[in-house]
Amino acid sequence: MAILPKNPPVSIEITDLTEQGDGVGRWENLVVFVPGTVPGDRLEVVLTEIKPKFARGKVQRLVTPSPARVRSHCIVADKCGGCDWQALNYETQLQLKQTQVTQTLQRVGGFAPETLAIAPIVGAAAPYRYRNKATFPLAAGAQGIKAGYYQRGSHRLINLNACPVQDERLDVFLAEIKHDLAQRSWPPYNETTRHGHLRHLSLRVGRRTGQILLTLVATTDRLPGATDQAQAWLDRYPGLRGVLLNLQPQATNRILGPVTHCLAGQDWIEEHFAGLVLRLRGDAFFQVHTEQAESLVYHLRDRLALQWY
Repeated sequence: MAILPKNPPVSIEITDLTEQGDGVGRWENLVVFVPGTVPGDRLEVVLTEIKPKFARGKVQRLVTPSPARVRSHCIVADKCGGCDWQALNYETQLQLKQTQVTQTLQRVGGFAPETLAIAPIVGAAAPYRYRNKATFPLAAGAQGIKAGYYQRGSHRLINLNACPVQDERLDVFLAEIKHDLAQRSWPPYNETTRHGHLRHLSLRVGRRTGQILLTLVATTDRLPGATDQAQAWLDRYPGLRGVLLNLQPQATNRILGPVTHCLAGQDWIEEHFAGLVLRLRGDAFFQVHTEQAESLVYHLRDRLALQWY
């Protein structure tokens, strides 16, 4: 392996994306992985690492942007590790996902190309503002408490006050809840020192009902004034149905612990899904894209000729 911090830039065209979202190009006999790029980009790239069969690089200059490149909806998309493909238009995203599924079936499943007949991916009507649940790590910041997502490949928290992928009804909570938490004597958990209490803020919304659950994840239930604060949030936000406290005292990357207390309101929200009325708890698994999950259910019903309730 060679590290080349002063290597002159090389010209590369990106032709593919990895499953992790890095652009793939070629220089001489090497495959080159370049984050933050999309197929069709022509770039000047500085190679930062070279191995016998591949190299890694970073963009020095975008010479010609790809026709598939779009402006990211998120102002911190270049820093936040939550989304990798925001600079790529949605139609191309679907095409690349289709290719990745096909290649995986051939490479891992051993299917011959001529035996595969994969229907086109059914895309979402709205590729933004769809997530019905968001869970944000919490950390101490210079001006209070930060909540957001980790920078890619690190545990450096990118502070957010809104996210264009989550349901817009959750945006109002981020800045205001962070401010309230900063006024309390509940220090955020520090992964390095293993001191502090608050670990995550989790929000869940019923897409069809607008009902919302707020869950704080902490190492302890000894949070002075927690019940009063929970009731204050219920009084402030009309759509909020319950405030929960999940206990996760273990020094691991696991988000939720096994015990959840209801501090105020109820511990579930109602959601309407495929003709059913569901009750969803804060720690229950449910697909984050309600409409696409429902579309899948209806597709399976029709293709398998299932009897419907």
